Amino acid sequence: GSGQMAEAMLGGMLKAGLAADRVSISDPSAERRKYMVDKFKVKVRDSNYEVCAASDVVVMAVKPQVLEAVLTDLQAKAGDPALKGCLLVSIVAGKTLATFEKYLPEVRAARVMPNTPALVGCGASCYVLSKRCRAEDAATVEAVMGSCGIVERVGDEKLLDAVTGLSGSGPAYVYLMIEAMSDGGVRMGLPRAAATRLAAQTVMGAGKMVVETGKHPGELKDAVTSPGGTTIAGVHALEGGAFRGTVINAVEAAAKRSQELGKPRPA
Repeated sequence: GSGQMAEAMLGGMLKAGLAADRVSISDPSAERRKYMVDKFKVKVRDSNYEVCAASDVVVMAVKPQVLEAVLTDLQAKAGDPALKGCLLVSIVAGKTLATFEKYLPEVRAARVMPNTPALVGCGASCYVLSKRCRAEDAATVEAVMGSCGIVERVGDEKLLDAVTGLSGSGPAYVYLMIEAMSDGGVRMGLPRAAATRLAAQTVMGAGKMVVETGKHPGELKDAVTSPGGTTIAGVHALEGGAFRGTVINAVEAAAKRSQELGKPRPA
């Protein structure tokens, strides 16, 4: 697959020093294949199997509804040493490691939950390794996903549902926050474009402060909340609207929905 997320990951890896002539792609769309070759100067293979046979690491970036068809096709070559030697890194939403083990039981696989800011190099990804993975596979996954953002690892695949609720769905929550802050600025007289830019930069800067200082968000909040000042007045209004509880509920609701979607459907 060579959709937007695959494109973002490939761009990051090439910037990090991966040679384009070491990369092979496959995609059912001739237009998309041409686009990727023209942009990145990578090789195109005629089949998914050929990509696997030519690679040590294969990123599975296909749509969830076609994954099992792709794996069924590869299953016919499951005994091939070239395929058995691959590490499959899946960014396919909602598809568990058990899906890969069903079709390719001898192949090492990693399941990753990325998010859309990876498209601009600021993603937040989390991954889990299958039982067949080697110790060094963790570093490989982190190098691949680290090319377009930060990476965390969990030991239990079930925790990826929580990751989905937090960072996977989280950009949408933040967009709502930015939109609401912009609306507030407009209500108080600011032009829309300026209000949106100020809101977006404020969110981005605050996130960077948390990541780079290592300080607790509460400590950073307190640093800008003067006694009797403007910020505490705004914080008080947010607390009156159950801001924290609502955000916690949103993460929980999305995580539970991820759990529901991951359950096998009745035949």
